Amino acid sequence: MELRNFIRDVPDFPKEGIVFKDITPLLLDGEAFRAAVNEMLSPYRNSDFDRILAIESRGFIFGAAMACSLGKGLIIARKRGKLPWNKKRVSYSLEYGEEILEVHEDSIASGDRILIVDDLIATGGTAKAMAELVEEMGGTVVGFSFLIELTFLKGREALNGYRVNATIKF
Repeated sequence: MELRNFIRDVPDFPKEGIVFKDITPLLLDGEAFRAAVNEMLSPYRNSDFDRILAIESRGFIFGAAMACSLGKGLIIARKRGKLPWNKKRVSYSLEYGEEILEVHEDSIASGDRILIVDDLIATGGTAKAMAELVEEMGGTVVGFSFLIELTFLKGREALNGYRVNATIKF
């Protein structure tokens, strides 16, 4: 199954000049969705890790399915102010400012091995920030799994030294 055929380009969204990669056609097709989750898991299926950390918001879709498939716990990384309990946070730069992501302070313990999941890697800034937070909390990043990689933005370079898997490359 050619998963890239299920990704729809939406020109000029969310702003002019951006070509948004819309994953909703893939999610609508049960077989394509299952295949995507299996492909994202494939390189890590036999790896030793404790939990999956899924990045808001579309990372939740794939991270939850992957965690459920393996019987692993799921950590959710949310934007500032969305988690109800004590948090650890990381800030990172965007082209238009700064963003903050948070996880509950008890979601990662010293020695925990974490797989980080998101739907897309562009510049790698969000993923790198999450790796830094995992390590600051005493965890180890076993790798990253993305559905889509925008190779022309060279986000993989921000993750040098880490294991990185992307199922579909544009």
